[in-house]
Amino acid sequence: MRGEVSWQVELTVKPGELDNFRALTREMVESTKGEPGVLIYERFISEDGKVVYVYERYADSAAAVAHLLDLLGSFRRFLTGPIGDAAGFCFAGVVPAPVMPGVRLRTVPSGAAR
Repeated sequence: MRGEVSWQVELTVKPGELDNFRALTREMVESTKGEPGVLIYERFISEDGKVVYVYERYADSAAAVAHLLDLLGSFRRFLTGPIGDAAGFCFAGVVPAPVMPGVRLRTVPSGAAR
């Protein structure tokens, strides 16, 4: 587990956009399957359909940064809030170099109880 990086993103879904959000996150999950160093990439939708949680885990910070760069290239059009907004981001592991300017991280030390 040493060197692994993980985070959970909480996204709020805009009214009427749940089906679009499901399709987008399904595409994102599928696109990560071929990325080297991706250990876990899952999404969960709340019962009321208002919140989506994405849990991601990578072998190391290099794999995490590669994923973020790919995400920014492939899905940038969706990251500006047309169908949802980031509500929270919790990071655990060695913090990679800033890839997403303006994103504040709440970190959890590796091995800490979650």
